[in-house]
Amino acid sequence: MGSRREGRRSGADVSRGYLHAVGEPRRPARHERAVRLRRGREREAPGRPADHRQLFQRSPDAAGRRRVPARDRLAQASSGRGVSMATQWEVVIGLETHAQLSTVSKIFSGAPTQFGAEPNTQACPVDLALPGVLPVLNRGAVERAIRFGLAIGSTIAPRSIFARKNYFYPDLPKGYQISQYEIPVVQGGQITIQVPANEKAGKEAYEKTVNLTRAHLEEDAGKSLHEDFAGMTGIDLNRAGTPLLEIVTEPEMRSAAEAVAYAKALHGLVVWLGICDGNMQEGSFRCDANVSVRPVGQEKFGTRAEIKNLNSFRFLEEAINYEVRRQIELIEDGGEVVQETRLYDPDKRETRSMRSKEDAHDYRYFPDPDLMPLVIGQDWIERVQSGMPELPAAIQQRFVEQYGVSAYDAGVLTSSKAMAAYFEAVVAKAGAANAKIAANWLMGDVSSQLNRDGIEIDAIPVSAAQLALVLQRIADGTISNKIAKEIFATIWDEQADDEGAADRIIDAKGLKQISDTGALEAIIDEVLAANAKSVEEFRAGKEKAFNALIGQAMKATKGKANPQQVNELLKKKLG
Repeated sequence: MGSRREGRRSGADVSRGYLHAVGEPRRPARHERAVRLRRGREREAPGRPADHRQLFQRSPDAAGRRRVPARDRLAQASSGRGVSMATQWEVVIGLETHAQLSTVSKIFSGAPTQFGAEPNTQACPVDLALPGVLPVLNRGAVERAIRFGLAIGSTIAPRSIFARKNYFYPDLPKGYQISQYEIPVVQGGQITIQVPANEKAGKEAYEKTVNLTRAHLEEDAGKSLHEDFAGMTGIDLNRAGTPLLEIVTEPEMRSAAEAVAYAKALHGLVVWLGICDGNMQEGSFRCDANVSVRPVGQEKFGTRAEIKNLNSFRFLEEAINYEVRRQIELIEDGGEVVQETRLYDPDKRETRSMRSKEDAHDYRYFPDPDLMPLVIGQDWIERVQSGMPELPAAIQQRFVEQYGVSAYDAGVLTSSKAMAAYFEAVVAKAGAANAKIAANWLMGDVSSQLNRDGIEIDAIPVSAAQLALVLQRIADGTISNKIAKEIFATIWDEQADDEGAADRIIDAKGLKQISDTGALEAIIDEVLAANAKSVEEFRAGKEKAFNALIGQAMKATKGKANPQQVNELLKKKLG
C-alpha cells in the first residue's frame, strides 16, 4: 500500500478552475463555469527538505558484540544509562500536519462532511468514483487555504495545479488521491513558537521561529474498519473527499518539546482563523513526524523515519522521544536506520514498523486532467484579507503594551480567540488598572475550574461582568483574595445570571472584609496572648513564627480580615 503522503515533502498544488460553493452544484459539473482570475507566473516548487541518508558505518567490533534486546536498550537510554544522547547526537524533526477544513461540503463534491454519521451515508457518486462523474473544486476550501497563507506570511501561488497521487488501498475508490505536488497554493511562511522551560533538564523557556515549506490542498481517504468485522474489514467512505490542508515544516525542530510547541501553536492558529475545528479525537488535526538523528556538528541529515497519524500532543511527544532513543541505540549498536513509515502504539509507548517508505516516483504524480489550473488573482486575496480576524501575535503585543501583562501571560491569554475575548471583556468592566489581576485569575482559578469541569472558556458559567465585579471588590478592599475565590466558586456552581451576584453573595453570607483597625487590634491581642510560644520564637529570629501568627489571626476572623492590615498590626505590636 502506498502511503498517502510523500516522506518529507507534501504534494504540491495543482490548480483548478472549477469551483463550487458550499452546497451541491445545481447543474452537471461539465456546465460549471471555471473561475479564472489573473494568471501569474509559475514559481518553482519550494526546495524539498533534505532527505536523510544513512551516514553511519557498522563499527568494526559490532559483529562480535552481544545484542541487547531493544526494549532493554531503550529502557537504559530513557533512564539515562548507556547512552549520552544530549552531548553526542542532534535530533532533526519535521512535521506534516493535516488540518481538516471546516467546509460544509467536500472538496470536490457537494456531499456533507458531518462527523459521526452512519457509515457510507455521506458519500456521493464523486466520492465513490462512479463512472462519468467529474470533480468540482470547493471555493470555500481554497479561501481557507488563502486565509492560512496570509496568517503565516507566505506567498499565495497565483497559479497552482492539482495532481493525481496514485496508490491502491481499499478505502481509496479512485485508485488515486487528488493532491498538489509541484506548485502548492501556499508557499513558505513561518510560525513563532514558545518552548516552555524544562526544569529537570535545566533549560529555560525560549522563543523560536519555525519555517514552513508549503501548505497544499488535498482530499482525505475513507476509513478501514476492523473492530466489528471478524475476519473481514469494513470500508466507510464518509470521510473520502473531505478537504485537507497539509502543512509541512522545514526540518528545523530539534526536540520533542519544540515539535509539541509548534503543533500547539499551529493548532491554536487554525482554530483561531476558523478554518479547522481542531478536534483531534475526531481526526480533524493530526500530525506525521519525520524524525532522524545525526552526530552533533554534522551538516548532513541522517536517515529518517516517518511516524504517522499522531492525534494528540502527548502521543506526539512520546512517539518522538521513543523514536530518537530507538535510532540512537540502533546506530550505536552497529545497525542502520532504514527509511520507513512507523506507527505509534500508545499502550506500549513505542513505535513499530508499518511499511518501507516510498518516494515521490512511487506515486507517479501527474496533473489531474479533470481539473483546470487554479488561478488566484490579487482581488481574491484582498477579499479574503478583508475578512481576516486580528491575529494572535498582534493581540499579544497589544496586551503587553496596553495592559502591561508579561509576554508569557499574553501568550496564554491568546491561546484561543474565546479566551482573549473574555479577558478583554473582564478588563472593560473591571478597568485597565485591574488587568494584571484579571490575567492572573484567568490563568489560575478560571483555568483550573474549566479543567475540572472539562469545558472551554466559551462555555464558562461566570460572565465577564460577574468576574469583573469580584475583582473590583478585591481592589476596593471589600473582600480578600481568599474570600473572592469562595464567591467565584459560588457563582460558578449557582450559574447565576445577575451581574451583581458578587455583592449579593457578600451581603447574604456576611463576607465583607474586616478593615476596622480597632476591631482587628482586639483580635490580634487575643491571638498574641494565645500563642506566646510563637511570639517568643519570632523575637528569637524565627521568621516562620510570624507567618504562623498571621495564619492564626486570619483563622480567628474566618478569613475576613484584611491580610495587609493584619501584617502591619502584627509587626507594630511585636516591635
